[in-house]
Amino acid sequence: MRNFLRNNRGLLLFMLCLGLFRTAIADWNPVPTGSMRPTILEGDVVLVNRLAYDLKIPLTDYSLAQLGEPERGDIVTFSSPKDGTRLIKRIVGLPGDRIELRNNVLSVNGKPADYADIQWVSEDVGGGRFVQASRWSETFDASSHRVQFLPYPGARADFGPLTVPADHYFMMGDNRDNSEDSRYIGCVPRKLLIGQAGHILVSADIKHDWQPRLDRSFSRLR
Repeated sequence: MRNFLRNNRGLLLFMLCLGLFRTAIADWNPVPTGSMRPTILEGDVVLVNRLAYDLKIPLTDYSLAQLGEPERGDIVTFSSPKDGTRLIKRIVGLPGDRIELRNNVLSVNGKPADYADIQWVSEDVGGGRFVQASRWSETFDASSHRVQFLPYPGARADFGPLTVPADHYFMMGDNRDNSEDSRYIGCVPRKLLIGQAGHILVSADIKHDWQPRLDRSFSRLR
């Protein structure tokens, strides 16, 4: 064992530094599901800034210092308060916000979002099945992003009203009818936030033989 450690100390030191880097500074996360379509696709690998909000002790949720404030519209990774699964969603509700969803129209503090620029697409839902999905630009103030709606029976198109507790955030996936988000798992405490996803590093189409999607590599998320 001593010989192994001595002969491989350079590699072991590199692996230790890499581990600390990924758990404290920045991380890259493959995305296996379509809950953030059309913004993030299955097979995208996103770059996560772990220092966007808090400086944490590696491998813990303990914050040493707050470095920034999460904002509405940020795409974040976090540990699910339901079972600890790592998820990626968009912040739509800040502490104290009153969140309501009526017929898929999102309202924050009594103000509904604006929906425009509809696009109809044929969405692959697996098993060789395709459904007609609608995509809209959802706008709050000057912030706008695309959201998707699927004709799924039983999708939660109505929710709330709910007031986001202090130090918590209300998360939603951009693929509104195919996302296990705060409508199901509850609001997310700040301590469970991992970091902010800002860019796609690389991407491959996992539904079609892992073909590279070069046009998505190094693109910025918004």
